[in-house]
Amino acid sequence: MPCAASLLTSPPPFPTATTKTHFKSRHFIPRMSLNQDQPNPTPNPNLLTSLTKLLWGPSLPPQLLISTVRSTWSAAWHLMMSQLAPSDPTGRYTRPTSQFRSNSQIALQNKPGALHLYVGLPCPWAHRTLVVRALKGLETAVPVSVASPGVDGSWEFRGRAIPDGDRVVPGLDSANGCKTVREVYKLRSGGYNGRSTVPMLWDVERKEVVCNESYDIIELFNSGLNGLASNPDLDLSPPPLKRKIEEWNRIIYPNVNNGVYRCGFAQSQEAYDSAVNELFSTLDTVDDHLGDSRYLCGDVLTLADVCLFTTLIRFDLVYNVLFKCTKRKLIEYPNLHAYMRDIYQIPKVAATCNFGAIMDGYYKILFPLNPSSIRPVIPCGCEHEFLCQPHNRRSLSVVDKNVQVPVL
Repeated sequence: MPCAASLLTSPPPFPTATTKTHFKSRHFIPRMSLNQDQPNPTPNPNLLTSLTKLLWGPSLPPQLLISTVRSTWSAAWHLMMSQLAPSDPTGRYTRPTSQFRSNSQIALQNKPGALHLYVGLPCPWAHRTLVVRALKGLETAVPVSVASPGVDGSWEFRGRAIPDGDRVVPGLDSANGCKTVREVYKLRSGGYNGRSTVPMLWDVERKEVVCNESYDIIELFNSGLNGLASNPDLDLSPPPLKRKIEEWNRIIYPNVNNGVYRCGFAQSQEAYDSAVNELFSTLDTVDDHLGDSRYLCGDVLTLADVCLFTTLIRFDLVYNVLFKCTKRKLIEYPNLHAYMRDIYQIPKVAATCNFGAIMDGYYKILFPLNPSSIRPVIPCGCEHEFLCQPHNRRSLSVVDKNVQVPVL
C-alpha cells in the first residue's frame, strides 16, 4: 500500500477533459518508454512536478484526495501497530510475556563459555544484561553476540564487528553462525515459532534457550555465576535490600520502563493520556526521592538502579521525541539527570551505551512511528562529554537517611 506522502504527490490516473485541454494549450507531451526489456525507470521528478502543477496549480491537492489518503494511512497505521505492539480494546499497549524463564538447569552450566548471551543494542531490556555482565566481570565467562534490528523488525547479524574503542558493537553470531536471532531460536530441540526476542541466554552444549526474560538473566549474572566472575564480591541485590528493590521495581517497571512504550505504542488518545500522566508522575516522585538518596535504595547501586538507568539513558535520545514523552526532558530533572550521569560514569558502564546504534534502532526501524526513517541529531545533553560532567552525588552517601519507598 502506498504511503501518504507518495499519494499526495502523485497525479490522478485519468486526467479530465479540462486537464487534456490544459496539456494541449501548453504543448505538453509526456513521454513514456514502452521498452519492456529496460529495467523499471525511476520517475522523473521534474515530470511529476510539472504534472502536479498542471493538475492542481499552486493550490493543495483536492480535499477529497487528502481525506482519502488520511483514512487509508490511518487504517494502515493501525494494522501495522497491531503487529508491532499488540493492544487491548482501549488501545492500551500490552507487552507480551517472555516464553523462556530461568530454570534450575542454569546452575549446571557453571563453566566458562557454557552460556552465550544474545543482545541488540537499541533494546533497553538487553542493555540491562550487558551492564550487569560488565559490572560483575563476566565478559570472558559469558561471551556475547550483538544483533542489529532488521527492517522487518527481526534481529540480524550483518557482518564482523568494527571495533569502536571498548564500546560494545554489532557483529556476527559467534556461537552458532546464524544470520538471525530467529534462526538461533529454531536450533533448539523441537524448534520454535514464537517471538524471537533479545536478550536471550543460550546453552551452548545443549543447544537450548535457557532464558529470554531480562530480569531473570540479570539475577543470574548477579549471584548465580560468582565462580566465573572477576568481580564476585559485588552484590547488586543484597538480602537486606531485596524488599526495597522489589518495591521500586513494582513502581518503575509499569510506569517508566514499560511506561515509555505505553506512550509510544498507544493506539488511542485515552491510552496515551493515561500512560503519559503515570510516566511523568512517577518521574517527578523518583526525582524528589533522589534529592536525598544517591541511589534508589540508599548508598549502594542495585538491580533496581540498573533497570531504571537503561530507560533513562534513552529518554532524551529517543523516548522524548519518538514516543511522545514530551512533557519534560530528562535533562530538566536535576536529580534524575545527575543520577543517570553517576551510573554512566561507573567503570565499564559507558562502554555498554552505543548511542548511534540506539538511535538507528528506533528512528530507522520503527516505520509506523517515523515513516521517513530520518534520524535526528543527538541532543547535546546525551553526548558522552556531557554525560561525563561532575554529578556531585557522592555527598548523598555520607549519611544513611533510611528513606522509605513512596507509594504511588
